[in-house]
Amino acid sequence: MAKLDRPAQEAREAALEVLLHNARGPCRGLPRTAGWGYPEPYTRDIMIAALGMLTSDSERLHDAVRRTLEALAHNQSPLGHIPSLAHDRDERGASDTTPLFLIGLAAYRQASGQRGFLEEAARKALRWMEYQAPDDEVMVAQQPTSDWRDEQWVQGYGLYVNSLVHGHLRLFGCHERADRLRALMNRFDVRGGRRQRHVHEGLAVPHKPYYALWSYKAYNSERFDLLGNSLAVLLGIASPTRAQRLIAWVEAECKVLRAGGDLALDLPPNFFPYIRPEDPDWRPRYETYGRPGEYHNGGVWPFICGFYVAAAVAAGRPRIAERNFEALTRLVRPARDHDVEFGFNEWFRAQDAQVAGQDWQTWSAAMYLYAARCVETGRTPFLEEVRRRKTD
Repeated sequence: MAKLDRPAQEAREAALEVLLHNARGPCRGLPRTAGWGYPEPYTRDIMIAALGMLTSDSERLHDAVRRTLEALAHNQSPLGHIPSLAHDRDERGASDTTPLFLIGLAAYRQASGQRGFLEEAARKALRWMEYQAPDDEVMVAQQPTSDWRDEQWVQGYGLYVNSLVHGHLRLFGCHERADRLRALMNRFDVRGGRRQRHVHEGLAVPHKPYYALWSYKAYNSERFDLLGNSLAVLLGIASPTRAQRLIAWVEAECKVLRAGGDLALDLPPNFFPYIRPEDPDWRPRYETYGRPGEYHNGGVWPFICGFYVAAAVAAGRPRIAERNFEALTRLVRPARDHDVEFGFNEWFRAQDAQVAGQDWQTWSAAMYLYAARCVETGRTPFLEEVRRRKTD
């Protein structure tokens, strides 16, 4: 447990101000994704933000989460899929919205004590996710650019989405399926050549403590995904030993990035090594939407750094968590377009720390609150049981 210093207390108060400002937007009164730039209630943003909003004592923020969950349940497809926009049932196709809905719902149930809240919607969502496994196993597959990386190629069995699936399976008591998924994810990924019959690809990387970005049959990417790996620690896929090694590995690799001029911040990029134009996985569109060190291709995202702080706490690395939280407290100040004391911006360019996204981003403010609570208490609200129920 650590007492928050004055800068952190000021940032926490500012985060609450941002979230209260964003709690009602122009789309049927549902929360805004950002204070000015994104008025819509994007499902993944608000469901991720729910973790931080529900750690607050604000009834208005708890109500905002409830209203969003109810809208998502109302607009759920007949087969159980959750839309990408909470107010628009026709905006479908995302691979991460349904598991995020289930995690947000489980957190709200814990916070409110309403254990049966939206039970029918939860049942349908769980069934939808069962059908996302192409080989009728439990590991789900996705189409490229269908998760939060709308400008980056992730296909097949993605780490981020399957980490979420493991989390919602645990939270809803589906432990046999969660055990199977965890076992599959901890298998080594299948690289090149011929894939042996009946050998399922996994996501563990040989001789490394982290998990691959994605894998499918003979293809994969072993680039490092900070959000996916933080969730793998936080949601109990990584063993305690692997979790500690993973966090230490990130810290060591960030020192290398700083020494090479690829990182100017005291926080890790969301993705590395960056994809460069000469690399085989470079796509022409990245020149506009994902140059090295920018956006999904290595930008520094405050909300992801909040998850990393939480993962360090979960891994039993409190000093690393506190050091990164102090850096995050500094990072949430700069703004790009508005004259505000705290910008809670969307993302920063890795090489020069240039602020590059939207100000007063809901998930940036909310995950700051969540990280603060994790550092302050030495616990990870709503997710402690997920790690306790895993089998080694």
